[in-house]
Amino acid sequence: MNSTITAPGSSIPYLRSRLSLMMFLQYAIWGAWLPILYSFLSGHLKFTGEQIGYCFSAGALGAIFGPFLAGQLADRTFATQKILGVSHLVGALLVFLMGMTGEFNYFLALSALYGLVYAPTMALTNSLAFAHIPNRDTDFGPIRVWGTVGWIAVGITVGQILFRYHTPVGVGADEVTAAQNAGRAVAFQISAGLGVLMGLYCFILPNTPPSRNAKQNTAWLEAFGEVAKMPLVLLFLIAVPVSIIHQFYFVQADAFIGSVQASIVEKGAFEKTISEVFGVGGGLMTIGQMTEILVLAMMPFLTKWFTRKHLLLIGLAAYALRMALWAFMPTLPFVMAGIALHGLCFGCFIFV
Repeated sequence: MNSTITAPGSSIPYLRSRLSLMMFLQYAIWGAWLPILYSFLSGHLKFTGEQIGYCFSAGALGAIFGPFLAGQLADRTFATQKILGVSHLVGALLVFLMGMTGEFNYFLALSALYGLVYAPTMALTNSLAFAHIPNRDTDFGPIRVWGTVGWIAVGITVGQILFRYHTPVGVGADEVTAAQNAGRAVAFQISAGLGVLMGLYCFILPNTPPSRNAKQNTAWLEAFGEVAKMPLVLLFLIAVPVSIIHQFYFVQADAFIGSVQASIVEKGAFEKTISEVFGVGGGLMTIGQMTEILVLAMMPFLTKWFTRKHLLLIGLAAYALRMALWAFMPTLPFVMAGIALHGLCFGCFIFV
């Protein structure tokens, strides 16, 4: 049955709600386990730093090559919603197995396969939404923001589970950290459950048949050609090291935040309230996504007040300030301030 939305009017709010739920699930799946991955691998599975680097690199390599294959299938062979459905069901199995295994080579292979099947779904959800919304400029933002809401919701959920069920009382900081690291396996189970739900949901999304546009076969070559132009070369040279810093944040932040929280011997009202609301580790990181929503909402005004170069400089300064705060003032208030700077980092550099 063709479920493509073609009629305007009363069906548009319903369409937006369906696409918003799609975005919510899409990013909740990823947000459940990515922020806690380093702590899980280092603290629970006892992987070495080199092994952890290989695991993250394997997922990234899969993310590089996966979109080329999925893009060709979506453009020429299969409907987008069907590719999304199959990809998420396969991804749910893979991420569940990632949380169950303790063997390095097995986890490495699973990471590469997961990157191969999950990474393309981020672009495909965007293209599916673009194919059906009436106005990309005004309609996509309110839909896409639900992806960030999904990341926040699942991050706080995982943080609360770790705080309430995997944080023993009356023991030292090392024992607390060990218990929380073991409990982080639940994040993979949550992600797998959301993946199954998303996979099934995709099959009832609006039909988005392949475009069969022959020009798209060489689109990636044209993209590489654009990078060779001087302004983009300069941006590329800046973006690569910033992306490395961005990756370090997501890799190391959960363990760092968790250690800061665990080291607080006597918790006052402020520390207790933070733990009650956000939980531990990755839950506290969702403050960054909250400020991200705020900065993106302000972006129409910021672009009137600042040039693109100025916004990029603000983003770069936010990256530097966050690392300085964490390096020289590793107390909970300043750690939270560093997390909140993620909104400027993402909004003024990655988004712009």
